[in-house]
Amino acid sequence: MAKDVWSICFMCTVRCPIQVQVVDDDVVWIQGNPHVPGLEGALCAKGSAGLALLHDPERPQYPMIRTGKRGAGQWRKASWEEALDYTAEKLKAVIAAHGPQSVVFGERTNLNTHISKTFMKALGSPNHFTHDALCKGSVNTAFRSLTGYTDAEMGIDYANTRYIVLYGRNIFESLEIRPINNLLDALEKGAKLVYIDPRVTVTATKADRYLMIRPGTDLALNYALIHTILREGLYDKEYVSRWVSGLEELKAFVEPYTPAWAAQETGIPAEVIVQIAREAAAAKPQVVFHYGYRGAHHVNEIYFRRSLIILNALLGSIEAKGGLIIKKGPKAAGRGDIGKYVNQEFPKITAPRFDGSGGTVFPLADASHGNPQRLAQAILSQDPYPIKAAIFNRIEPLQSIADSNQMRKALDTLDLIVAIDINFSEIAWFADVILPESIYLERADSLQLASGLKPQLFIRRQAVSPRYDTKPAWEILKRLADRLGIGSYLPYETIEDIWHFQLKDMGVSLSDFDAKGFVALSKDPILWDRKDGLKFKTESGKIELVSPLLEKAGFPSFPPYVPPARPPEGRYRLLVGRCAAHTHCSTQNNLYLNELVPENELWIHPQEAARLGVQDGAYVEVESAVGRGRLKAKVTEFIHPEAVFMLHGFGKTVPAQTRAYQKGASDAVLQENLSDMVGGSPAYEDTFITVRPAK
Repeated sequence: MAKDVWSICFMCTVRCPIQVQVVDDDVVWIQGNPHVPGLEGALCAKGSAGLALLHDPERPQYPMIRTGKRGAGQWRKASWEEALDYTAEKLKAVIAAHGPQSVVFGERTNLNTHISKTFMKALGSPNHFTHDALCKGSVNTAFRSLTGYTDAEMGIDYANTRYIVLYGRNIFESLEIRPINNLLDALEKGAKLVYIDPRVTVTATKADRYLMIRPGTDLALNYALIHTILREGLYDKEYVSRWVSGLEELKAFVEPYTPAWAAQETGIPAEVIVQIAREAAAAKPQVVFHYGYRGAHHVNEIYFRRSLIILNALLGSIEAKGGLIIKKGPKAAGRGDIGKYVNQEFPKITAPRFDGSGGTVFPLADASHGNPQRLAQAILSQDPYPIKAAIFNRIEPLQSIADSNQMRKALDTLDLIVAIDINFSEIAWFADVILPESIYLERADSLQLASGLKPQLFIRRQAVSPRYDTKPAWEILKRLADRLGIGSYLPYETIEDIWHFQLKDMGVSLSDFDAKGFVALSKDPILWDRKDGLKFKTESGKIELVSPLLEKAGFPSFPPYVPPARPPEGRYRLLVGRCAAHTHCSTQNNLYLNELVPENELWIHPQEAARLGVQDGAYVEVESAVGRGRLKAKVTEFIHPEAVFMLHGFGKTVPAQTRAYQKGASDAVLQENLSDMVGGSPAYEDTFITVRPAK
């Protein structure tokens, strides 16, 4: 019998609303939700590949308990009762010996994160962390330092922009369907796109102007743009006078950072810098200096991200049609808030976080996400206390955190590693227990609140029964919580219980989702009055260029520019990124997507390849201070000579992933574990590597 099911894709973290066509308990077609503006039935390659994931025999099919050495692939099949009992008893032993703070829980942020956070708070541990800090922790801190909002509370009105500047935001490859469609609409109406990157990407080929910048010098460019905008009086004077503080201090600071100076740093001609400043100002306030999707490149990341937000502030584009918008939630639409289990009373937790997030190590970082790049160091040093157990849900510490050799060494000292996963990921293969999660087509999850100009609620209904003996994570955590004596903090048995709890103050019923798969909480876009209605969550109620958040912590608001280190002789700065076919490190073994991009390559400039004797398509060996790898070379003029580039997420070592096994190299093996200590992000592109022809 055929039926259509409204759901939410989870082949990447964008979570596009989808319509799933089901016949006889099997998925026959997936498309974007046709009722959602900007999506209207569209779906990317990753979303379409959900069909391959559903039927993939190379994903975990039942609970497993390790019998051999970690990583050896020696397992025994277990029932859910046995696997959960085993996990609970191990956790009880760890907590009894070392306290609840010795347990950490890491995950990729998802619809059930309010449940996993509740689980850890009820357990008495402060150590829940997400992938967000690895991706955009410094963007988060930058926004909070200027506006009081996090990056997750901000959005972009692509459809109405007139001028957009992207710095390595490779939007047409690391893609989101709705923003892309909206941006394409704006470009068709005459909007201009400027793209800045040391590498020519697909987005670069679509831009009106592409600039190959010297790696790591983006901050110099922005200081010069700010200099020009202020010197020539191009800023939005009325907006700035109402909503921005610290302008005079900024003017004095950027005085020496002229376009001519920046040209020497960046390789971008001074006249081009001036032209960009003037063009952007002419389009104000319908202008976007994109603040970035991944903001984890350099040790000064927060100041680069602050400079982007400052450019938007000067041009009056924050909370403006065609600019940056402050996302509106249910309360702005006159509704009650969505229910979250984490909003209840818990036993007091006195132990600090293991990673120093919001504390001694990263005082300004957002502790609600943590700083997982500190995990290996914290385990090995036992500072501030021993960590003895880790639960990982759809996060990959062995491929997403720099220096994976050190991470593997650290994790091997733990008493317990639990993986809740849909794949035989590196960490699942290294774990003691695998609790296999049903994929998104086989489960329902907590409702999604999509804040924005028009806040909406979306639903993920279960489309088909699980192909294997798997369960949704919310059920796994509930069953585990019951065994640990904390089940009362998760007072549900079914997904309907969760949904009713979430909707109790919203004035929305489950039947409201039946027609289109979502519920709009506001008929009209919500934009605040730019004259007297803006609401910034800062001490002054304004955008604070001179940031009390930074200054009180002992960090300057405007640090003098420090040129990035040039690669030592014989070395290259390693750049990493994504393509349209893969999600981080989770889809390389997908049957459909592996055919599109089966392995990664090392992009290298022809003059450097000739000097090294490297041939296009031949294998090269790459090495950093912490690791080495082997992959094919791609000799191309489309990359800056000081840098090399590779796609993230390859170099799999798990034999069970036969399609991706030993294909390409892992960037995490090569990257040194460096961080922006002010903003909180890792500095993934401050690693230098050597390249030589493979023997």
